[in-house]
Amino acid sequence: NLGFTEAEAIAEELVAMFEAGRFDVAHLIYPVFKSALAQDPTVVQLLPVPATAGTADAAPAADAVVEYEPDEETILGALLPRYVRTQLFVALLEREASEQGASMTAMDNATRNAGDLINKLTIQYNRSRQAAITTELIEIIAGAEAV
Repeated sequence: NLGFTEAEAIAEELVAMFEAGRFDVAHLIYPVFKSALAQDPTVVQLLPVPATAGTADAAPAADAVVEYEPDEETILGALLPRYVRTQLFVALLEREASEQGASMTAMDNATRNAGDLINKLTIQYNRSRQAAITTELIEIIAGAEAV
């Protein structure tokens, strides 16, 4: 099982490769758990971090001066790996939940099918037994009439 430690190691390597220019865009593809019967495949852009729809409204006015403490590079250097780690861990959790749901559904179907098979075999056995008893009775009656 993959956990947060593995997500952290993968995130560090991804960020290092992205910063080194080894790739331009990284997408994360994983199933999102909806229910035991439904998992939706999802594609999320991991790197570069996509701008959200709400940031344009929340942006300061063009004439406003914004100072960051610490500087923007330091903030980005701290938040980017954290964001990637968190997104990877969320994907791992969603995948695990989806796998458990699919497994539970498969086991439930297998149990139901086994029950149906047992019922059919029981009916077949009872019919065979009934036919054997009927045959024996006919033979006994035929033997009694012959005497």
